[in-house]
Amino acid sequence: MPSPSSIIDQVLDATIAPGFTAVGSSVRRRLSDWGPPVERDLSGETFVITGTTSGIGFEIACGLAAAGARVITVGRDRVRTEASAADIGAEPVVADMSDPDAVREACRIIIAETNRIDGLVHNAGALLDVRTENAGGIETTIAAQVIGPFLMTSLLLERLSSDRPTDPGRVITVSSGGMYAAGLSVGSLQMSADDYRGSEQYARAKRAQVTLNEMWAHHVDPKRVVFHAMHPGWADTPGVRTSLPRFHRVLSPVLRSPADAADTVLWLLASEEGAASSGGFWHDRRLRPIHRLPTTRRTDTSDRRRQLWEWVTEIAGTDPERSL
Repeated sequence: MPSPSSIIDQVLDATIAPGFTAVGSSVRRRLSDWGPPVERDLSGETFVITGTTSGIGFEIACGLAAAGARVITVGRDRVRTEASAADIGAEPVVADMSDPDAVREACRIIIAETNRIDGLVHNAGALLDVRTENAGGIETTIAAQVIGPFLMTSLLLERLSSDRPTDPGRVITVSSGGMYAAGLSVGSLQMSADDYRGSEQYARAKRAQVTLNEMWAHHVDPKRVVFHAMHPGWADTPGVRTSLPRFHRVLSPVLRSPADAADTVLWLLASEEGAASSGGFWHDRRLRPIHRLPTTRRTDTSDRRRQLWEWVTEIAGTDPERSL
C-alpha cells in the first residue's frame, strides 16, 4: 500500500503545474522530511560544472564549495565565468560548449589539473529565439546541449571512473520538463531556419539528453561511473526571465528559487542514493518516467536510440567505449 506522502507526490507529479512549481517542492520537502541536499564533508572531492555564471548552475557550485569540495566551473564568457568563480571560490575554465574544439581544450586543462573527478554536471544551455549554427554547421542548441556534453563526458570519463564500487564517479545532466512534449528523432533533431521555434528546439535537445543519459548507463559499468538526468522544475532564473518573459510574468509568484531547483542535483552528487543506481530521470529526489504521452513513447525505439548514439558519436568525433 503506497504511503500518503507517496500518493500526494504522485498527484503533484501528474498535475504538472503544482508539482513543477515551488508548491511541489515545498510540499514534498515537508512530507518526506528532506534534510539538506549535502550532508557530508566533500573535502578532497572535485566537481566540474558547466553554466555557473547565474541561476541553477551557480547554486550547484556554491553548494558544493560550501561543503568543502574543489569546484571547477566552465563557462563561455570569460569575464562572467571568472567573476562568478571568484564569488564561489571555484577554479574557472573558459569554453563555449557549442564549440567542440573549445570543449576539447577545456578537458585538456581539466585533465592536466586533476587526478580524479568525483562529479560532472552538465548544466549549460540556453533557449534561443533565432536559429544559429556553430562552425561545423550544427544548430547551436544541439551543439551546446547534446554534442558538447557528450564530448566532455567522453573525454573526462577516465578521470570520473572509480575503482571503488561504493563511490563511483557521477555524471548529472540538468534537463527540463519541457522534454515531455518532444519525441525522439535524429532526422528532425535540428530544426531548420524556416520552421525554427526556440522552445521546441530546446525540448528536442532535452529529450536527446535524457535518452543519452540512459544509454550512457547501459554502456558504462555503474561500479565505475553512474549517470543521472533530472529536471529542476520551473525556476526563477535569468535565463527564464530572458527567454520566456510571458511565462515568467504569469508564474513568477510560484516559481522555484534557483537554490530550490538545484537541490536534487546536489543530493544526487552527495547522497548514497545517487551512487546506488544509474540511468535514472529524477525530479524532487524521486525517479520519474521519461514519457508522459503515448505519442512520444512511440518514437522511443531501439533503432532511433542507436541512430542517436551513432550520430552524436560521429559529430563529436569520439568513441566513448574506448575511453575506459
